[in-house]
Amino acid sequence: METGSPHDTGPAGTAGAAEDEPGWIGLPPGLLRMRRLLLVVWLGLLAVGLGLLLGLTAGPVWAAFALVPLVLIAWGWVLLGRNWRSWRYAERVDDLLISRGVLWREETVVPYGRMQLVEVTSGPVERHFGLASVQLHTAAAATDATIPGLDPAEAERLRDRLTELGEARSAGL
Repeated sequence: METGSPHDTGPAGTAGAAEDEPGWIGLPPGLLRMRRLLLVVWLGLLAVGLGLLLGLTAGPVWAAFALVPLVLIAWGWVLLGRNWRSWRYAERVDDLLISRGVLWREETVVPYGRMQLVEVTSGPVERHFGLASVQLHTAAAATDATIPGLDPAEAERLRDRLTELGEARSAGL
């Protein structure tokens, strides 16, 4: 089975559909793994600490309240998966689309000519998981946008491409 580039706009033979529907790119699974691990670590520590505290001070019956963070882990696990699947972006001819949200879908359109700054950031936890974020700054603060959890090489490629397209589009103004 042959697979195309993640930047392909669609299956072969759908050149007309490429303009109608952009080639959406989802976020890599490393972001989901990182967020789920952080969820389990923090709420797991809270469950253990709460169980010990309540068990020693109020008795074993009250220690059952330590199950609440464990229920939150299960609920958060599902919600993080849904949120991760909702994030996607697409590079079009004149602009970049960023779509996200489960209940309230939000789609941001950033014209290349309006971009003022494109930066790649990666905190210590993101670096540990081999992730980076691309942040786009425009003149209007409301249209600043971020694409989290990208592979660092993809983040740098996207930064360079967006910078190049932004310079080309703004030169024509």
